[in-house]
Amino acid sequence: MRDFFEKTYYDNTIGEWTLALLIVVGALIIAKILYWLTGHLFKRLTLRTKSQFDDILVDMLEEPIVAAIGIGGFWYALSILNKSEDVSTFFHNVFYAAIVFDVSWLIIRVIDALIIKYIKPFVEKTEGDLDDQLLPIFRKSMKTVIWTVAVIVGLNNAGYDVGALLAGLGLGGLAMAMAAKDSVSNLFGGLTVFMDKPFRIGDRIKIGDFDGKVVEIGMRSTRLRTQDGRLVTIPNKEFTESSIENISSEPSRKIFFKLALSPDTTAENIEKALSILRNLNANSKHTTDECEAFLETFGEFSLNLLYIYYIVPNNNIYKVQSEINLEILRQFRAAGLEFAQPLQIVKL
Repeated sequence: MRDFFEKTYYDNTIGEWTLALLIVVGALIIAKILYWLTGHLFKRLTLRTKSQFDDILVDMLEEPIVAAIGIGGFWYALSILNKSEDVSTFFHNVFYAAIVFDVSWLIIRVIDALIIKYIKPFVEKTEGDLDDQLLPIFRKSMKTVIWTVAVIVGLNNAGYDVGALLAGLGLGGLAMAMAAKDSVSNLFGGLTVFMDKPFRIGDRIKIGDFDGKVVEIGMRSTRLRTQDGRLVTIPNKEFTESSIENISSEPSRKIFFKLALSPDTTAENIEKALSILRNLNANSKHTTDECEAFLETFGEFSLNLLYIYYIVPNNNIYKVQSEINLEILRQFRAAGLEFAQPLQIVKL
């Protein structure tokens, strides 16, 4: 048995390989035990404290620390083996990069958890929408910056000339920027939307041929739910190059309505019709008190009335118009007013 363990493979005896394997297995077992203790013991202890910071810290640290123990076990196992200088340098760079990425992962998890726990509820309580829209962008940017720094540090310690690499990326980035000018335009368009706030999520807007409610505002594009229920994605650069009509910002919707009465209608009945129209929306909670009614023109086969009224915001325009039309029909019929034949009710 002793002779078996003293046999040499790749400059190390079977005994040395076995010891290295046991160290790796032991590190994994310790990591597994620590993970179990964190979930069943440490978390219960932190629940007894008043502060929630320690709960977040334990929850976010457990997986990166377990990963660090596993990385440390592999590193120590390889350190006791005989290796060539090139192999030793290679594994040193690999383990160093693994530690850098593990620490970066830990930092991102902790910062992101603190943002969700403390900053997000505060942002949701503020009146403006700008901070709600910028918070997801800040979270993504924060993660991108940390991972970028981690990659640079890892490459630098792996022996790469990061300065030359960044210079090369700068030239390549210039070429890519020229090719991706539309994407850059969309990003600047997104910033314009965030800063100028021509509309907000939930607003109904018109841009080009599209009419719909804003359901999402991103850095590159904005999504509308059209009146037909379809989802339309519009590049943000369109908002810097086109006129935007924010329908939701109107104080009220002005409705022009024409009614054609029989040419035999007397002047007294015309006055009665105008009086009905002027008092029609006095009891309606969906319209303002402001309205106008006129005898507009004498048609060839009708006497044409013009009725102007205003629907208050956040109402179903078509439903309110239907209610007004039905009420006109009821009151005109009750007053004995006859419409022109054929019936001519025209909406402008």
